[in-house]
Amino acid sequence: MANITYTEDNIRSLDWKEHIRMRPGMYIGKLGNGSAPDDGIYILIKEVLDNSIDEYVMGHGKQIDISIEDGTIIVRDYGRGIPLGKVVDCVSKINTGGKYDSKAFKKSVGLNGVGTKAVNALSSYFKVQSVRDGKTKLAEFSLGEITTDAKVKKSDLANGTIIQFKPDNSIFKNYRFINDYIENQLWNYAYLNAGLKINFNGKILQSKNGLLDLLSRKTSTEELKYPIIHLVGDDIELAMTHGQQYGEHYYSFVNGQNTTQGGTHLNAFKEAVVKVLRDHFKKNYDPKDIRTSIIAAISVRVEEPVFESQTKTKLGSTDVGPKGPTVRTFVNDFLKKKLDNFLYKNKEVAEAIEKKIKQSERERKEIAGIKKIARDKAKKANLHNKKLRDCRVHLNNKRGDEEVKKETTIFITEGDSASGSITKARDVQTQAVFSLRGKPLNCYGLTKKIVYQNEELNLLQHALNIEDGLEDLRYNKVVIATDADVDGMHIRLLLLTFFLQFFPDLIRMGHLYILDTPLFRVRDKNKTFYCYSEQEKQEAIGKLRGKPEITRFKGLGEISPDEFGDFIGENMRLDPVILQEDTKIEDVLSYYMGKNTPARQEFIIDNLRVEIDDAVEQIVN
Repeated sequence: MANITYTEDNIRSLDWKEHIRMRPGMYIGKLGNGSAPDDGIYILIKEVLDNSIDEYVMGHGKQIDISIEDGTIIVRDYGRGIPLGKVVDCVSKINTGGKYDSKAFKKSVGLNGVGTKAVNALSSYFKVQSVRDGKTKLAEFSLGEITTDAKVKKSDLANGTIIQFKPDNSIFKNYRFINDYIENQLWNYAYLNAGLKINFNGKILQSKNGLLDLLSRKTSTEELKYPIIHLVGDDIELAMTHGQQYGEHYYSFVNGQNTTQGGTHLNAFKEAVVKVLRDHFKKNYDPKDIRTSIIAAISVRVEEPVFESQTKTKLGSTDVGPKGPTVRTFVNDFLKKKLDNFLYKNKEVAEAIEKKIKQSERERKEIAGIKKIARDKAKKANLHNKKLRDCRVHLNNKRGDEEVKKETTIFITEGDSASGSITKARDVQTQAVFSLRGKPLNCYGLTKKIVYQNEELNLLQHALNIEDGLEDLRYNKVVIATDADVDGMHIRLLLLTFFLQFFPDLIRMGHLYILDTPLFRVRDKNKTFYCYSEQEKQEAIGKLRGKPEITRFKGLGEISPDEFGDFIGENMRLDPVILQEDTKIEDVLSYYMGKNTPARQEFIIDNLRVEIDDAVEQIVN
């Protein structure tokens, strides 16, 4: 072994910006390119917005303006404004901020003093401006280095803080903002802060009834078993109902933060709702029967919350405050009093809930035997038919570590040639392949029973491990990889129908994607370009000298494994399947997969063009 010196020269101290830029994942989670809602560029926006929201919560400023143009974000609030003498420090010195003063920010989103510093360090351009009582202070930065430190001067602008930044594309490579993700995030802020007006690129987002509005927008009256229950208390708000969908669907928040991975407060709610309903009906119903088809939103405020990651997606706190009860007791006591009283006063709602519980109980018992047979078949099929080529992280890690799972992807392909190419080209450590045989069943309007009786759908749900809900989902990204032709579009629609019908949360939680593969290869003896559209093809032709060789890929099977490696690696292009705020799943399914077959065929043909990016949005909007 070679001698390795270890002296004073090996010891190095990093300043704040160097450490953030060298280890960005420690501060904002995964980087990504904007195709997933938890990618770093959205966390940057959130970190800036959280400060503006905290100002509103403290009673300062009733409006926040957000605009995005050419990858540059501007956030303007009308709060008190950063104290002018500390403007530079607040965005460039770690552990500096007003939130350390518990009197000023008692129940803030975060107390780590890192948020805007991380945004600053990870931006090619960053500007902060504060306006307080007729005076203003401005500073500009590049990659965390200050470039302009303007003197305080007079101003006739309204009080508040203005932050402008552009993410550094050397860190966030090939990033793009998807406005749907940002708008969903902003709507959550509006729901949790009733009365706050948010102006996003000229569109006003505002809520009067908090979580009641959230569930109202996320559901349709026709699909609900009873009107939404809305309960409000000190530092806690709840909205809940039962729908007709399969599984459970929750929205959870802590101090205004959307805890997409739940935590102690959501676990407490799940436990409490079972206990309260059992006690109210004086029957020991199975928890699964009580919670099946539930749609609920819960928001709590706690002092000095402890989250399980820097991105604050899962609450770890066990207590609501230094002198308060446990989160579990706090949530349980609230439901025990408020929900139980509500049911006694609203007998028709109580009857509807019990009717739904009994219906779930009957359905569960009806398919119990079928599920066992289907589960056994799935195990044998996966072993002998090799439909699932799993990734090594799952083969070596049976329990599925959460951090490992964030990096995993499964491609759902059609045919042996396509699955063969992807299988050979994939990263075997984190990427899996599931091969379909023929077109999947159109399951629109069918019950969950059909999933267990249909071999392809049964094997697919077992490959994803979503039979009992998304908590055990084995892959972070589920990617539909079908050909860009009529058959491929039809298969895509059938798979979307399957997920929308039985596992809509897979889409709502941002796990479902469409693989975007090149349609053309343009090359000469020196260069090769892979083009995803007619426009890109023409641009590539213009860059080559002489007459280029142009290949039109008619199917994924025509792309060699060596070429495929580029398309499912670092440069992979994914189109997320997004449900808009007011999207009604039943309306989508009935139009595209119902009895109006000619309309569906026309849709498929009309959308089968060189540029298919918009097709996914039309399918779900």
